[in-house]
Amino acid sequence: MPALTDMPRREALIGGDWVATLETLPVEAPARGEAITRIARGQAEEVDAAVRAAGDAFAGRLGDWSRWSARRRGEWLLAFATAIEADHARLAALECADTGKPLSQARGDIAACARYFRFYGGAADKLHGETIPFETDFAVMTWREPYGVCAQIIPWNYPAQIFGRCVAAALAAGNSVVLKPAEEACLSVLRLAELATRAGLPPGVLNVVPGLGREAGAALAAHPRIDHLSFTGSPETGTRVAKAAAEHHVPVTLELGGKSPQIVFADADLESALAAVVRGIIQNAGQTCSAGSRLLVQREVAEPLLARLAERFSALRCDAGEADADCGPLISARQKAGLEARLEAARADGIRVLAQGQLAEGAPAGGHFVVPQLLTDIPAGHAVLREELFGPVLAVQGFDDEAEALSLANATDFGLCAGIWTRDGGRQLRLAKGIRSGQVFVNDYGAAGGIELPFGGVGRSGHGREKGFEGLRSYTRLKTLAIRHG
Repeated sequence: MPALTDMPRREALIGGDWVATLETLPVEAPARGEAITRIARGQAEEVDAAVRAAGDAFAGRLGDWSRWSARRRGEWLLAFATAIEADHARLAALECADTGKPLSQARGDIAACARYFRFYGGAADKLHGETIPFETDFAVMTWREPYGVCAQIIPWNYPAQIFGRCVAAALAAGNSVVLKPAEEACLSVLRLAELATRAGLPPGVLNVVPGLGREAGAALAAHPRIDHLSFTGSPETGTRVAKAAAEHHVPVTLELGGKSPQIVFADADLESALAAVVRGIIQNAGQTCSAGSRLLVQREVAEPLLARLAERFSALRCDAGEADADCGPLISARQKAGLEARLEAARADGIRVLAQGQLAEGAPAGGHFVVPQLLTDIPAGHAVLREELFGPVLAVQGFDDEAEALSLANATDFGLCAGIWTRDGGRQLRLAKGIRSGQVFVNDYGAAGGIELPFGGVGRSGHGREKGFEGLRSYTRLKTLAIRHG
């Protein structure tokens, strides 16, 4: 765990200055259930000041951001990626302590954050419009313009990664940003903001206001002077955020979670599938929107596959992040209590725990640990098959044929990701087309984060796309110019 003297600042970053708030909030280490530092508790006043500073930066009234060319923006993003890599060890230690995730996963998250800035740094001057054939006496073209002030409300499960995903794309397109990080975990975000100011980003281009969702988050979503809003979190909060933004006709990108299936057919490479299935549910203790939380397995191979899967689950261990075990804790006591209540209800309904992991010897007593669990004998339509549990819990269903597999895969209101495991090329394409999901992986799951791959969902998983060039374009508005030349 980082020393208390090595923690980021407790203020909000507004207009290039670190501004103290009247109150602060405790930050808890989920592996121990104890406070390790405090952060600012921003209110509507700080949010308003941040939005105004971002507007001034975008308009050129606060620094020269509005005069930066796309090439210059890209060069800064690339240089900032190098600064992140140089601070990798400290950032990873903060991410590990703050979220509780295993240290190797925290290191991967910081590397991914740097990759976002490298990707969008290289893409900044490649955001092209087009010419359109029209009447013979017209020249018609389009170009993409930044929105202006982009509000970003990001979650606690991947603070550094989602900072990179949102901020890098918005800045590459020429916007300014007001970011509200999650109160449960944002130490890496505050450190990244420190690094950005040191790296020469003009004042007001990036503003960070920590605080409670119902206070700072609500004020940001409802602010009349934001031009675009990106939110990652629960469907319920996403609905409130979208309604608030709609009052001012602000476009919104929502990434709201999932109940993603991994579908394993009898002809699959079962060893590869097993490894991906386990990895897809225990990463970040299952607190991942794209977690593969449902396993659909063809019945003719279900018995041997589940036997092997049960062995792997039984070998999983939970511990504090710095121990770098298979799983860390859940983010909070509230999250743990909620998951345990749903698991108890599932057992009361006759659902069987086929296998589960163990708490490592010597794991902190006060940690918010829930061991990985493999559930079977689940009635059709049960809540554990439909609802996002946000923990290391894998629900298993059997199927006989392709049609049943597709029906089960789509038997949820979510539609974020899906994995298909089969060697049959025709089946791969039929299922990929039929599954109601924003991303589909064949004989793989997650593609190592896929920074270049457009990401987003349908239904309760949200709308809009992040990552890749689609993510960059989402931070722009299209303008059409028609010139009549006679």
